[in-house]
Amino acid sequence: MAATAFPYTEQSPVSAVTEDPVLGRAARLVVPLNRGYFHGKTLGELSLTWYSHIDPRMTVTVINDLHSRAERGEPVFFEIYSGEEQARDPSLKDTGLFFFKGRKDAPFALCLAGGGFAYVGSIHYSFPHAYTLAGHGYNAFALIYRPDAREALQDTARALSFIREHAYALEINPDHYSLWGGSAGARLAAWLGDLGTERLGERYSTPPAAVIMQYTGHREYTRHTPPTFACVGDSDWIAPDYVMEERIAALKDLGIDAEVHVYKGLGHGFGLGTGTVAEGWIDRAIAFWERQLPPSLRQSAPEDRQ
Repeated sequence: MAATAFPYTEQSPVSAVTEDPVLGRAARLVVPLNRGYFHGKTLGELSLTWYSHIDPRMTVTVINDLHSRAERGEPVFFEIYSGEEQARDPSLKDTGLFFFKGRKDAPFALCLAGGGFAYVGSIHYSFPHAYTLAGHGYNAFALIYRPDAREALQDTARALSFIREHAYALEINPDHYSLWGGSAGARLAAWLGDLGTERLGERYSTPPAAVIMQYTGHREYTRHTPPTFACVGDSDWIAPDYVMEERIAALKDLGIDAEVHVYKGLGHGFGLGTGTVAEGWIDRAIAFWERQLPPSLRQSAPEDRQ
């Protein structure tokens, strides 16, 4: 069968994606399983609760990328729990890792969408972020986790263990990784950065080189909190900017590399911030992560790091 080039447009029904035979079982996980939190019948109309400044062009670009790579036989999705585990606990079928491949042997980023632990908004958070990171040469994963705080934390730990165990086959560097999260996903990133995975029953205990957080009210930290980059809008009524500013200031007082960016007029859930005052924040976040990396592992061109 001949490959179908870029089959989706902004007019494509969301149901066409969730039933895409090329993506197989992963197709149902592209949009939130809790249908009460998304609206719109087409990709161009698709919106999620608590998300703003959605870019339909990026939505279509990412879905076409997943479809095209899967059609070529490239791995785009991985189960993180075995068939036996899923048989014992059917909720584990609602998890998995979407993979956006960067350069061979480059470090990886694990991206965690928000959704208030009520749903997982990957299509408008972690997919665009992972796609962008792969464009910079980094390997990136978008995790679909169970939307319960305790279960989500366990799923994130399992995802990191899976990536570590399959690093050779995936052609990635398992060290010096970064955790990216927005809103509830930022809490997960911070929790994992502080706790490590070993205390959650997983073997991958290496701490991240950096945690990248967007708009969250997370306040906790330790002397061992990883280097942290944060950004938020000053009109965010869900995650006030002063909370993130105070946490970053506390990390700096401990001698931890940390920075925060507050964007005027922006509210919650601005994602990549395309077309807003926050546009380009992800490039600054990548540069922050690269500060924590050995020079040989930095994928951006030197002029891009300035």
